[in-house]
Amino acid sequence: MHSSQLLHASLLVSFSSVTLALVSKDGVTGKLPALGWNSWNAFRCDINEDKFLTAGRKLIELGLDKAGYQYVNIDDCWSVKTGRDPKTNRIIPDLSKFPDGIDGTAKKIHDMGLKIGIYSDAGKTTCGGYPGSLYFEDIDAEAWAEWGIDYLKYDNCDVPSEYWLGDPYHGCHPDYNHPSGPNATCVDDPGVAPPGYDWSTSRSALRYRRMTDALQRQNRQILYSICNWGQAKIEIYGATIGHSWRMTDDIFPWWSRIAHILNYNTFRLNYVDFWAHNDVDMLEVGNGDLTPEETRSHFALWAAMKSPLLIGTSLDSISPANVAILKNQYLLAFNQDDRYGAPVKPYKWGINPDWTYNDTHPAEFYSGDSKAGTLVLMLNTLEVETTKTATWREIPELRRRSATCFNVLDVWTGQNLGCIRNYSKVVARHDTSVLLVRNSCAC
Repeated sequence: MHSSQLLHASLLVSFSSVTLALVSKDGVTGKLPALGWNSWNAFRCDINEDKFLTAGRKLIELGLDKAGYQYVNIDDCWSVKTGRDPKTNRIIPDLSKFPDGIDGTAKKIHDMGLKIGIYSDAGKTTCGGYPGSLYFEDIDAEAWAEWGIDYLKYDNCDVPSEYWLGDPYHGCHPDYNHPSGPNATCVDDPGVAPPGYDWSTSRSALRYRRMTDALQRQNRQILYSICNWGQAKIEIYGATIGHSWRMTDDIFPWWSRIAHILNYNTFRLNYVDFWAHNDVDMLEVGNGDLTPEETRSHFALWAAMKSPLLIGTSLDSISPANVAILKNQYLLAFNQDDRYGAPVKPYKWGINPDWTYNDTHPAEFYSGDSKAGTLVLMLNTLEVETTKTATWREIPELRRRSATCFNVLDVWTGQNLGCIRNYSKVVARHDTSVLLVRNSCAC
C-alpha cells in the first residue's frame, strides 16, 4: 500500500450507523455539521476582504457566534485568474481584493475568535474560471495550512477527460425529472451501474481522495467539504474521504428548488451520522422571494437533516426575524447534538404514499431523537393552509416508549404546550410546525 493510502486508512474508524468515517486528528473538526457564513449566495464573485470582515463582525454583533456559527468562508473568485505563481506553483491571492493576502485576512478573522474557510475545485479551473487544484493538491493544501485556513469547500468544475473516459459509471448529473426518480438515468451517461459496483473506486471518488490525502499530510486541521453535486453516489463513501458532501446542484432562493433538494435528500438520510453529513447546500434565509413560512421550513428542515448550516445572505442588512430563525436554540441544539448523530427521517409522507419521489410534495412528517427529546416536524407542501396532526403511535421514537401522553414544546415560540395526547395544528402554506416531544406524562 502507498504511504498516502496508509495515512488515509489509519484515520478511518467504524462509527455508529456509518460503516467507516474519517475522524479528524483533533477528534473534533467535522464530527458535527459546520455552522458559519459563506459569501457565494449573497455576493457571487463581487468579494473583497471588507465583506468577510463585516460578516465576521456581524456574526458577533448579532450573537450568531454564541449560537455556534464560527466559520467565515471565502467562496470562488479570491485568486488571480491568469494562473499560478511561476516559481512556487501556488495559487496567487488577488491583492486588489485581499490587500494583505489570504493569510492576512485569516489572521483578522482569527483575532475575532472565528474560523476561516477557502474555496477551490477538483478540476483544472474553478466554476468561475480561476485556477483549480487538481494535480496541485499538496501545493495548495500546504499553502492553506500555512495561511491558517480552517475549512475547504472543494468544487467540481472543469474536470479533465482522463477522469471521465474509461469510467462508464463516473456519476454523471442525475436526471431529476426522470419519472422513476434521480439516477434512474443520467443526462450525459445513460449507463446504470451493475449491482455491487464499488462507487468508492470510481474516478470521481479517486479525484476527491487526492485532496483528502494532501490535507492529511498537513500539520493543520482543515475541515474538508466535498462539493461534487451528488455525483458518483458520494453519500455511500463520502465519510471515508471527507466530513460533508454536497447532495445536488446549487440551491436557489425559491420554494420549488428547496422542495426538490429536500425530496432528493430524504431518500439518503441513512448515510448521515457523526463525521458524516449530507450537505444540502448553503442557506437562503434572507434571500430572494421566500415567504416567512418558507424560510422557516427551509431552515428547520436543513437543521433537522443535520446538514452544515452556512448563512448565505448579507448580515449587515438581515432582518431581526431572520436572525431569530437562524438562532433558534432548539433546532441548533438538534443539529449539534453530541449524543445522537443521526438526523430526522420521514415517518410518513403525507400527501403521497410512503417512499414516493415527488418534488412538489416531498415527505411531510419527520422525527428524530436528541438529548432534549424527540424532534417532530410537520411540513405543509400545499398551496393553502391545512391541519396537520402528530399522532404519537405513528412516530417510531415515541412508539418505543409505550406511553399515551407526552410533554410537548413548540420549537418556534418556545412555549410549553403541556401534557398532550397527540397534537393538531393549522399549518400555513409551505410552513412547518416543529415540536420537541419530551418526557411522558399522565393524562
